[in-house]
Amino acid sequence: MRRIYLDHMSATPTDPRVVEAMLPFFTENFGSPSSHLHENGLKAKKAVDESRANVASLIQAKPDEIIFTSTGSEANNLALRGIALANKAKGKHIIISEVEHFSILYTARELEKEGFKVTYLKVDKDGLVNPQDVARAITEETALVSIMHANNEIGVIEPIKEIGRITREKGIIFHTDAVATTGIIPVNVSELGVDALSMASQPFYGPKGIAALYLREDVDIVSIMSGGAQEGGRRPGTDNVPGIVGMGKAAEIARNEMQSRIEHLTPLRDKIIEGLPKRVKYLHFTGHLTKRLPGHASFWISFAEGETLVLLLNYSGIATASGSACSSPDLQASHVLTAIGVPPDVCHGSITVSLGKDNTEEDVDYFLDTLPKVVERCWQMSPLYEDELKKEQQA
Repeated sequence: MRRIYLDHMSATPTDPRVVEAMLPFFTENFGSPSSHLHENGLKAKKAVDESRANVASLIQAKPDEIIFTSTGSEANNLALRGIALANKAKGKHIIISEVEHFSILYTARELEKEGFKVTYLKVDKDGLVNPQDVARAITEETALVSIMHANNEIGVIEPIKEIGRITREKGIIFHTDAVATTGIIPVNVSELGVDALSMASQPFYGPKGIAALYLREDVDIVSIMSGGAQEGGRRPGTDNVPGIVGMGKAAEIARNEMQSRIEHLTPLRDKIIEGLPKRVKYLHFTGHLTKRLPGHASFWISFAEGETLVLLLNYSGIATASGSACSSPDLQASHVLTAIGVPPDVCHGSITVSLGKDNTEEDVDYFLDTLPKVVERCWQMSPLYEDELKKEQQA
């Protein structure tokens, strides 16, 4: 059976060039960067330093402004909690949006229990934060604003530059979760006006289990872990040298190939967005149709449950993702979809299609040809669809 992978927001294959760069650091160059008084440790330290420089270059930062972490979620936790606690003397008010990743939302809720006040900004029907809402929410107690650069579920790119201008004028620290954008679209921390930025390796074809936090050199932060002096004491623990090397190599490749990847993915995305409404009835796109990631399309279909669609597509050889909270035991509707106004009783029909650099136009054609058949099977099992047909016939 033909297999097509359209779930690159969840995971990407590690680039073979990245794997090749990592391999020596599992066996030959196995030293620890902390043991830099002997040759084994020096080789590891040199590799980590070079990778830190490559990651910094990807976002136009300085190498010593990069703190390696295990995941994007850890980077988000370190940013929100670490910056909030380090700067609480300035104020205990934080501003985030309703569509943030759970690693931001849950950390914010924990900080509320510790005496912080959190403002949760609403988004419009396209999933966009209004920069003026940020400005209006800022008070004398505001110490931190955190708005994600792009939402992985609906693909919308937020107006971070505009928000950054506001926070700079007000002297507020600004963090952005850029896991969905770094290495995929151009990210320049100075142009965005951010003081901290979370990123992860695997969205741009690096290994899983390695990520980083950019922290502007004059921003205070406290560690949320106890241990050694690694990463300047801000993130203790033995360095994951193979992972760091892999992230550095992936960053180097992404910087060199980014424009060609964007030029390849955007037409494929647009073909999906233009082709779906012609083939599937009761289809509704989620998120702004143009202010979105180059390989991302998301939508929901009335009378069709998202997880069922994903399963049936998988049986046809196509891997996608559902916008419903499939990891939740009670299958609650996605907080992102409800935030943009999708009715909770129907937003379980949401599908996210995320293309990668190796996808082709033939892959898109196969998806466009297969989805209507899968949707029809779902409708055949839906009493709500039968009721809708009766209403249409009576009208």
